[in-house]
Amino acid sequence: MGVPKLINLIRRTRPISSYTYSSSLILTRSIHSRNSLLNPTNLDSNFKSQSRYKPNLGFSSFQSLPIHTSSSNNNDNDNDNEGFSFNDVKFNKESDLWNSGFDQSSDEVVKEVISVVQNGSWYDPAVQTVVSVLDGFHGLTNLPWWIVIASSTLALRLTILPILVLQFSKAKKIAELFPKLPPPLPPPFSGKSIREQFLLFRKERKAIGCPSYLWNFSYVSVQIPCFFLWMYTIRTMSLHHHPGFDCGGALWFQNLTQIPHGSYAATFPILIAGLHYINIQVSFRGSSIDKMTGVMGKIFKFYKLYLELLTIPFFFVGFFLPQGSLVYWVTNSCISVIQNLSLQHPTLREKLGLPDKNAIVKRETSSSTDNLEINFLDKPGQRVNVQNLSPDELLSLSVQLLSKGHHDRAIPLLRFALDKDPNHVRSMVVLGQTFIQKQWLPESIGVLEHAVRKLLVGGQPANEEEVDLLILASTWAGVANIKQGKNKEGLEHLERITQIEEPVDPKGKAHYFDGLVLLSSALFNEGRKVESEEYLRKVVAYDPSKNDLLQQLLEDDAKTY
Repeated sequence: MGVPKLINLIRRTRPISSYTYSSSLILTRSIHSRNSLLNPTNLDSNFKSQSRYKPNLGFSSFQSLPIHTSSSNNNDNDNDNEGFSFNDVKFNKESDLWNSGFDQSSDEVVKEVISVVQNGSWYDPAVQTVVSVLDGFHGLTNLPWWIVIASSTLALRLTILPILVLQFSKAKKIAELFPKLPPPLPPPFSGKSIREQFLLFRKERKAIGCPSYLWNFSYVSVQIPCFFLWMYTIRTMSLHHHPGFDCGGALWFQNLTQIPHGSYAATFPILIAGLHYINIQVSFRGSSIDKMTGVMGKIFKFYKLYLELLTIPFFFVGFFLPQGSLVYWVTNSCISVIQNLSLQHPTLREKLGLPDKNAIVKRETSSSTDNLEINFLDKPGQRVNVQNLSPDELLSLSVQLLSKGHHDRAIPLLRFALDKDPNHVRSMVVLGQTFIQKQWLPESIGVLEHAVRKLLVGGQPANEEEVDLLILASTWAGVANIKQGKNKEGLEHLERITQIEEPVDPKGKAHYFDGLVLLSSALFNEGRKVESEEYLRKVVAYDPSKNDLLQQLLEDDAKTY
């Protein structure tokens, strides 16, 4: 147990004066022991195996310790009485060991020694693996190191290319199924929490087999770690003068371990910055992002500007990296440009089964109404952008779309109308009805109840249009609540109709009695048959065609007795 404790003493690197003569003798014997961790042979092999990629690892603490030989002048009597023998080394007291700082268990000391010997980072195994692969390829082909670096970069990008193709395939399916899903975030006035709305969105997404949105980050999540791993590995090999790196280049970069210098120092930085800028332009070429307006358009434009501005720091970084790393970076950037140009070719995309490059952007643009233009019948040949339409015109356009069954196109228009005028109650009512048709009941309840609150701010409305809107909002809010199983809340909304004076306007009157029919049905289901019959007779007095409903109610009532 003494040797591990002595290792801990060595690691503490106390002043020489704190070590006793006896302790120095133990160190002497420990160093020359065949199986000792401190054996010179073991130290030398351990140091060599670690020093190539861990230059900071050393055993400088050993150099400051004096090595002594055993003295023949020790008092044998004192040794027999006070001390104990460890081979030929004599200790005056056992406490001398503990007082020298051996206050830890042997297991803890061994762990500390191992942590010093293996003082590597968590990513060192990956780095060592890449070094081994590159060394093996170099030994097999005997090619110059700059060709080994470039060809290994190409092999890496070809290996992860199927992930990009799979990501595009998933994106195509997401674009096809996205219109069938509820929004991932709660719409305004929906009264639903973000968590509830997201859980609903995830449930519907799984029900129709829509892939996760995380697939959009699959390629990046693999490419970026691989890029930094290869970059760090080659940089490490360059900085530690890996065998052959000092003469493994070509042209102006003969020595891969050096940073750019001389009259051609700016060549690599210019190539890196230029290829980065070209890659951005190729990636955004032909897309409709530049034509987008509104919030999404600004976000994409700022993102593109941010990528373009990175060209400047990339240029300066190129002056401070070894030329071996720069060979890798330039090769990787060239492959990125070629890959983007190839994947934009329509024929290749069709053969790979990839979606239209701008499909998602176009869908987003259409849904956000940023670039949507329409033709009015009274203005033939004139196209009008919806951004210039008033809330009433947007409502009228959405109603036309709803009449043709285009709910997904009408909903953004109604939301845009509410963005322009948050108090546009008629748009709220139509949007709530549309949500019911889409079976988005929580959203419809939120919008319709918000419309009711708006109409009742100053008490019962007197304006005919507001009265009609209150009837419609109360009716559909009641229906949505009952569909969700909230019968009590639904009845409260429907019974509000009875508190409204019968409208004079024919359209409002029709809506009023339609609401009473729904109220009668809800009351009958709750067992309040007398009230149900009362309201239904009132409806029949207005519209005799509803008499069959009254007869059915009476027959059902008679069967219960």
